[in-house]
Amino acid sequence: LVIGSGIAGLTYSLKVAKQYPGKKVIVITKTQADETNTKYAQGGVAGVWDEQKDSFDKHIEDTLIAGDGLCNERAVEIVVKEGPERIKEIISYGAEFDKEESGEYSLGKEGGHSENRILHHKDVTGKEMERALLHEVQQTPNIQLINDCFVLDLITQHHLGFLVTKSTLDITCYGVYVLNLSTNKIEKVLSSITLLASGGCGQVYRTTTNPRIATGDGVAMVYRAKGRIENMEFIQFHPTALFEPGISPSFLITEAVRGDGGILRNKSGEAFMEKYDSRKDLAPRDIVARAIDNEMKISGTEHVYLDCRHMDKEKFIHHFPNIYKKCLSIGIDVTQHMIPVAPAAHYSCGGVKTDEMSRTSIKHLYACGECASTGLHGANRLASNSLLEAMVFGHRAYLDTIRVFEEMKTDAFDISAIPEVPDWNAKGTTEPKEMILITQSRKELEQIMSDYVGIVRNDVRLQRAMKRLDLLYAETEQLYETTKVSPQLCELRNLITVGYLIVKGAEFRKESRGLHYNTD
Repeated sequence: LVIGSGIAGLTYSLKVAKQYPGKKVIVITKTQADETNTKYAQGGVAGVWDEQKDSFDKHIEDTLIAGDGLCNERAVEIVVKEGPERIKEIISYGAEFDKEESGEYSLGKEGGHSENRILHHKDVTGKEMERALLHEVQQTPNIQLINDCFVLDLITQHHLGFLVTKSTLDITCYGVYVLNLSTNKIEKVLSSITLLASGGCGQVYRTTTNPRIATGDGVAMVYRAKGRIENMEFIQFHPTALFEPGISPSFLITEAVRGDGGILRNKSGEAFMEKYDSRKDLAPRDIVARAIDNEMKISGTEHVYLDCRHMDKEKFIHHFPNIYKKCLSIGIDVTQHMIPVAPAAHYSCGGVKTDEMSRTSIKHLYACGECASTGLHGANRLASNSLLEAMVFGHRAYLDTIRVFEEMKTDAFDISAIPEVPDWNAKGTTEPKEMILITQSRKELEQIMSDYVGIVRNDVRLQRAMKRLDLLYAETEQLYETTKVSPQLCELRNLITVGYLIVKGAEFRKESRGLHYNTD
């Protein structure tokens, strides 16, 4: 069973389905199969491609520097060294990356990278990779893609009426409860192995580049099941989202634009990055986002500008056709006007803690992609490492699945051996009287997180955020106990849980490091 149809979930699904043609692989997604964070990834996928100029050591070093001392070095080495093989695999599925006239791949450079090593497909790399994977899935008969199913909770022994031990090491996942949106019924899906690939949680903030579905469902479910979560305080804000008040998700202006020569300017037109870092506009994201945040606070404005007026027009339109079109659609010709940009919540570096084979602390449950914390990103993700990570750890979860099936001495992994799983215990049965109770709470949550737990934090703001989250939690649990479950209510519950984990992590950390910046 696979929860999520982005690059992590589909990579794993294809591999296990081809390895075991006799077994059924079910992929559950809460809207349409291609509506994932993967689809919105613009920049590219990093990998050591040109071994004359680049090396594994350089890519490892760049990743460790960005991670600010908190990367798991073994995880970094695994991703960097196994990454190129995984990229070749997705190319074999039909993914196309831009090439030079010579026929060699065109390699981009982004903030924090010491060499050109980023493969890209114009400015829609993730969309192209998702397309290739979904096309391959459609050719694989034993994969069943189920759209419009909202996963409510993992099924563990907590649901089976067992006496649960105090140890959090004895928890087993038997599958999930899902709300089937086409029938409006709650069903149980039992599986010998479950992979969680449920994506990020950007919607916990008011301004985010993440699609509406990125509500941290997987992390919240694992937390409720008493699984290990870590590093949730490290939320990466993309420095340059197109500033359009009231629009969510925000349109991303990829870092590759600065890689090609775009310059950040404040409202006075001054190129300000040199005041903050010698790498100027190509400093790592956390530094650029804080610099922009500071410039906005100094000038009292809601955005700064990205200046591309000096760049070659033909080259810009060729490399960034969608950015060019999007800006034009709101009256900005990038060759004549600067682009208004502001930071937006972009990527969650923490998540469900996994080991180097993608195993979580819950038995029979793997996690990979943005919902997982593999140790690769440490305190700050290096640009274009996340698509790579999803493929590498999707592959490793598959290798471990083979090991598990081959070592299977008993029928412990046979679904028929799973104890009797009760139907979903519906607590509330009435329809919610007013949707406003849910929508207003969600707005309040986004406001609390954006104003108190954003790019720059302090102790008082974190305390205030926690008090307000406590109140939202109490109100929402009361709703959950009395009304019928709906995706809106469950997403709100999951977002409040994720907000709590971000604040709790931020309060635990007594130093500023990477993406967690506390002025106290």
